[in-house]
Amino acid sequence: MRPSERKKTKRSALNIRIQPETRVLIDRTAELEGKTPTDFVLDAARHAALDTLLDQRILTVNPQAYAEFLARLDAPPQHNERLQRSLQTPAPWE
Repeated sequence: MRPSERKKTKRSALNIRIQPETRVLIDRTAELEGKTPTDFVLDAARHAALDTLLDQRILTVNPQAYAEFLARLDAPPQHNERLQRSLQTPAPWE
């Protein structure tokens, strides 16, 4: 597609005031990511917005599935040999 054939996307401004130390942090991090500060902030804001929306999702299930879910939560844990070995293995930093 040629540049002349692309649709022009309307953009609007979002003005924010930030502390100088926050600006330095954003600038340094954006540079590490190979982005402009604006692109870095927009990407971070977009990710935060999507995470917030996804956290607000409500899942509905039929009463039978919900009862089964609660029963599994209330059931005693089953023996898991791999998990038991993992819990007994010293952490690498210890």
